[in-house]
Amino acid sequence: MSTDALFDLSLTEEQRITREGSRRFARQVMAPRAREADEQAGADDEIVAGIAALGLPLMPIPEALGGVGLPRSPLSAALVIEDLAEGDMSHALAALQPMGAVHALMDFGNDDQQERWLPSLASDSFQAAAVALAEPGMAFEPSQLQCRAERHGDAYRLSGSKALVPMAASCHWFVVVAMDDDGPAAFVVPADVDGLSITPQAYMGLRGAGLCTLNLEQVKVPLGDRLAHFDLERLMALSRIGLSALAVGTCQAVLDYSIPYVKERKAFGEPIAWRQSVAFMVANMGIEIEGMRLMMLRAASRAEQGLPFTREAYLAHLQCMEKAMEIGTNGIQLFGGAGFVRDYPLEMWYRNLRSIAVLHGSLMV
Repeated sequence: MSTDALFDLSLTEEQRITREGSRRFARQVMAPRAREADEQAGADDEIVAGIAALGLPLMPIPEALGGVGLPRSPLSAALVIEDLAEGDMSHALAALQPMGAVHALMDFGNDDQQERWLPSLASDSFQAAAVALAEPGMAFEPSQLQCRAERHGDAYRLSGSKALVPMAASCHWFVVVAMDDDGPAAFVVPADVDGLSITPQAYMGLRGAGLCTLNLEQVKVPLGDRLAHFDLERLMALSRIGLSALAVGTCQAVLDYSIPYVKERKAFGEPIAWRQSVAFMVANMGIEIEGMRLMMLRAASRAEQGLPFTREAYLAHLQCMEKAMEIGTNGIQLFGGAGFVRDYPLEMWYRNLRSIAVLHGSLMV
């Protein structure tokens, strides 16, 4: 086996400390409030602020622009995303949107673009920005966008719609991906620009993430706000790692919640965990989660080492799309009728996990 196919699963001291904090916050703060946010269809400001306090979006921003200036670590980001998703996938997605926007500027923007836009996110409090790639409609394909960018003199005009944009109503600016004559291109678009409207949408899952649709009608964008080095393939691959981490964390929550239940729930005088069909279902859930996690970590590790990782990210995402739905379904099955009612979080996790297949570009690591 080639040595570049291997990766080290041991954590650095910094990663260990960060994970301890994120796991504690997820279990003690996020998980108990997840249902309330789902019912109210809006994020909890205290939870969003707590996630923002971890400082993930600030890490790669240069100190001169108000950030921390630490080396970028896709692996560390994926680990924290997994931990936070175990507490609540909706809040993890919502509060980490600025991280994706920062990474897009760091990867694809030039020095001038970074200097103009990144300082607005360099704050101790939550400052929102997001990548807008997904579009409404059936069979969405990122490489065949309906949102168009047309050159008019010293500016572009953007027209179209973007869907599933978390925390859009709170964002200061967006990285909007649109189709230019040369192919997919990315533009920094202020939230208050003329022609841009934001419409909250009620979706099946992720109700606490503040998902919205952006409508762009001849939105004028200066030439200098087109990202200079845009690479759709890289954006998609990094996002697939982030989405895979969300799936792994949420699926782990399903498993951890199911195990005590099947041990305590009795049928015909014995715990249902003693039934072979139940025991095998729980064991298979654990096996699939471990496989999902390893594929996600391998892709993140290769991205961190500067090795090709597009294929690994795609495979991890594909595995997580399929197995997350299986695990969500089996979690409800283990609870029987109780899994169908809202007294337990299984149905909420199931609804959230269905989004893994459609959140294109939402969470770059």
